[in-house]
Amino acid sequence: MAHLDRRSFLKISANATMGAALIPAGGMALQKQYPPKGKRIGIIGLDTSHTAIFSKIFNAQDADPRLGGYKVVAACSRGSRDIRSALENVPSVTEDMCRLNIPVVDTIEALLPKVDVVLLETNDGRMHLEQAIPVLKSRKPVFIDKPVAASLADAIAIYKMADRYNTPVFSSSALRFMANAQEVAKGKVGKVKGADTYSPATLEKTHPDLYWYGIHGIEILFTVMGTGCKSVSRLYTPDTDVVAGEWEDQRIGTFRGLRNAGKGRGFGGTVFGEEGIATVGPFDGYENLLVQIANFFTTGIPPVSATETLEICAFIEAADESKAKGGAPVYIKEVMRKAEKMR
Repeated sequence: MAHLDRRSFLKISANATMGAALIPAGGMALQKQYPPKGKRIGIIGLDTSHTAIFSKIFNAQDADPRLGGYKVVAACSRGSRDIRSALENVPSVTEDMCRLNIPVVDTIEALLPKVDVVLLETNDGRMHLEQAIPVLKSRKPVFIDKPVAASLADAIAIYKMADRYNTPVFSSSALRFMANAQEVAKGKVGKVKGADTYSPATLEKTHPDLYWYGIHGIEILFTVMGTGCKSVSRLYTPDTDVVAGEWEDQRIGTFRGLRNAGKGRGFGGTVFGEEGIATVGPFDGYENLLVQIANFFTTGIPPVSATETLEICAFIEAADESKAKGGAPVYIKEVMRKAEKMR
């Protein structure tokens, strides 16, 4: 390219996308795309700040090499139809995408031919199954932002469809990939004997309580404790949730959900291991999650298993059932059995 003078190229039109080929004055396409095919990310949903934040990180000129050269090249405007906080995000996120020169289309069907992999970012978990279906059928790897769905039954349906079409999929909160949480998960304090985690737990009437925001702290809990929760008990007040899980090996993990804790509220916890006690948190940014997503897109291997994500959903639904029963313990296996029957 260095041997061609800048004037030998036509100006790229204002509506050209990142994947468009440059056209020299002679009219011959250079047949070169940026990013190359295979690295093109499409995003579904403009109703969450994650859409703009993730796009800025992936598309930065000095993007982390660990992001593998993936770039966001298109987005679909579909998002929540009725959640006020989500709808209020749309104008500013749309403006951000415009500033990033990322074209926005109206339908998932229009998005898919333009991209190789997908971030399903719609804020409203109730829409995730519906929106995931065409992506899974297209066999394009997809990351589904938390919550994977707004019910365990829908989450099961997503993973069954992923298996049917042999499409890689995973879901997670960014909190799972905090550096100090991953250190604990990899054995920093030896075998974890118990943990107490916390996060904001604001409520949204369209979602079971802890699916909406408490899922962040619950994701931390499962990151350090692993799977195998047997039963769940929940204490609830308007300001606070305390949810205790008993694991099959008699370990106990608790989650404290905060709704009115003021400026001091955040994300974190304390982990009790055979070789010491560790603090996890505070939140250290989205980059670690996006590196995991890029690796997943490249390998097709999800860093979080379907088994673990479904158990997190079952934990949340068991907590809701325990709340309705005045704090009585609810068994994960029973919750899973009911949800399976619905699908």
